[in-house]
Amino acid sequence: MLRLLRREEVITPETPDEALVRRAQKGESQAFKALFERHVLAVRRFLRDLIRDTDAADDATQETFTRAHVQLPKLGDHDRFKPWVFGIARNVAFEVRRVRQHQPLESGDDDDVPAAVLPAPDPERTLLDRELEGHLTDALASLSEHRRAALLLRLDHGLSYDDIADAMGWTLPMVKNEIHRARLSLRASLLPHLGGPTT
Repeated sequence: MLRLLRREEVITPETPDEALVRRAQKGESQAFKALFERHVLAVRRFLRDLIRDTDAADDATQETFTRAHVQLPKLGDHDRFKPWVFGIARNVAFEVRRVRQHQPLESGDDDDVPAAVLPAPDPERTLLDRELEGHLTDALASLSEHRRAALLLRLDHGLSYDDIADAMGWTLPMVKNEIHRARLSLRASLLPHLGGPTT
């Protein structure tokens, strides 16, 4: 006789992280696989933005999820998987950067730069867009690693201030302060390239 799956055993895109974490903690490999598939692209993008090297980001992504798999039984807040895994990714990125500190940073290949979305092909506008993107990359790189990580978690990955506090191991006021300072620094760096006043 075929065993029928109960409704809650079927994993769908709507299955909340909390349920997947509980099931993965009980040893269900498909539940962890679903968590991995749901978050791997965002974690890889975050690591690439921090490390600024595609191959190293791929390795760091693998290391992040390996650690997450090993440490998952310790995760008590089942609904906090996303900030928790970003916290692991942040630690892996800082370890990679410490090891590679003596090496110059790579900005990546031009093929990795997303093409600007333009209403019509305009070579001059495309050049200006790429130039501005380069200035943004430089401005982000000028931030401290911790401040850049916090800002990316907020702007690129949409984490709440509370989630960023969890991921970074900071207090909520510190998160707000660091993100505010990061935004001020970016604004000051980019304003001259946007045609705004420099003072």
